[in-house]
Amino acid sequence: MPKAVVLLSGGLDSTVTLAAAIDEGNEPTALSFRYGQRHTKELGSAEAVCKHYEIEHLIIDIDLSSFRSALTDESLEVPSDREGKPDENIPITYVPSRNIIFLSIAAGVCESIGAEAIYIGANAVDYSGYPDCRYDFFEAFRKMLTVGTKAGVEGNPIDIRTPILELSKADIVRKGKELNAPLHLTWSCYNGGGKACGHCDSCRLRLKGFREAGYTDEIEYEG
Repeated sequence: MPKAVVLLSGGLDSTVTLAAAIDEGNEPTALSFRYGQRHTKELGSAEAVCKHYEIEHLIIDIDLSSFRSALTDESLEVPSDREGKPDENIPITYVPSRNIIFLSIAAGVCESIGAEAIYIGANAVDYSGYPDCRYDFFEAFRKMLTVGTKAGVEGNPIDIRTPILELSKADIVRKGKELNAPLHLTWSCYNGGGKACGHCDSCRLRLKGFREAGYTDEIEYEG
C-alpha cells in the first residue's frame, strides 16, 4: 500500500481530502501545524478525525505569528459578512506563503517516511481568494520538487494531489458524504469560540456548500 502525507487542518476540505486519500488506497500520515494561529480549536478537530480513522497524526510547531494576517495577529479583525464574491480580493486572513511552507515540510516528511505523495485540500472554486490555492501554484511546486528533493533527482518525484481543487463547496460536501467522512468532527470557522460564528468567509462558504448540497451542517453555529 503506497504511503501518503495528508495536510490536515481539521476543516471540511482537508478532512474530505483525507477521506479521498484513503479511498484511493493510500496509507496516510496526517500532518497538522501549530503555527501561531489565533486559535487551535481546529487542531482538536484534526485529532478527532485521526482517531476516527485510526491513523498516525503528526503536529509540527512552527511560529508564523510575525506574518501579517488576521489568522496570526489578534489585533487584526477577521472580516465578517464580506460583500461581493469571496475570491474578488485577497483578504487579510491570507497567511503569506503558508502553503509554500507547509508543502515544503510535508515534502520533508514524505522523504523521511518513504511516502510518494502529498494530499492537500486546496480549492480554487468556492474559496477565499488565496493565491496559493490555485492550479498554477501547484504545478509550479510539483516542478520544484523534481529538482529540489532527493526523490526528484533520483527519478521518483513526490506528487502533489489536489482531489477537491476544482470542486464547488457543495460538491465537496457531497463527496464527503459519499466517502462517509466524519464531517461532524470538523471545524472551519476562523474564530475559536464554542460555536462557529457563521459570518466569516470560511463559515459562509461552508454553510453555502451544505445548503446547496441539500444537507444540514451538523456542527453548531452562534445565533
